[in-house]
Amino acid sequence: MTSSARASRSLVWAGAVVFVVAVGLVLLMVVRPSAASSPGSGTPVAVPAESSADVGFARDMSVHHQQAVEMAFIVRDRTDDEDVRRLAYDIVNTQANQRGMMLGWLETWDRPKSSDRPPMEWMGHAVTPSDGSLMPGMATDTQLDRLRAADGRDAEVLFLELMTVHHRAGADMAQAAADAAGTEEIRGLAAGMARAQESEISLMADMLKARGAQP
Repeated sequence: MTSSARASRSLVWAGAVVFVVAVGLVLLMVVRPSAASSPGSGTPVAVPAESSADVGFARDMSVHHQQAVEMAFIVRDRTDDEDVRRLAYDIVNTQANQRGMMLGWLETWDRPKSSDRPPMEWMGHAVTPSDGSLMPGMATDTQLDRLRAADGRDAEVLFLELMTVHHRAGADMAQAAADAAGTEEIRGLAAGMARAQESEISLMADMLKARGAQP
């Protein structure tokens, strides 16, 4: 691919990300909960506790999503395959949007967006980060370096393998939040995430088979 073509594609993706962020901000204005009162009632709305599944999930999944977006951007520069690039765009579009919503809720609840506590403590099994992998399913720094160095089919297969593992752990985390969260916002978002990521796992299994790799 020529340098001018790569520059043109980079501009298109940059424009897409700006659009995603703008949509996310609009969604935050529409759907994020009020910490002061419930609509039309004047009744104070309970803010989730720092130790709640709501806060823990919003914080941890924001980090999890950020890496998925990073991997999607990496692979779009390592392959010309339109199916893989379309999947990467869908991941950027969806997960950047959801991340913006979760960070917006944390701000509304006046909860910090980061914590010194171990990741996933809210699920009852705290995780010790290793080689840049902060939570189950997250790629290590070594794996990300391999993805950055790969090209063509090798990049496609490695991306699909890493993202499948990433999605499986993400779906498990989302289902746990859907079951344990106290706010309707987190329960609804988490349940939708679990369904969507399971669907993409099936899609990626088919894409791996089409490239002669095992799901």
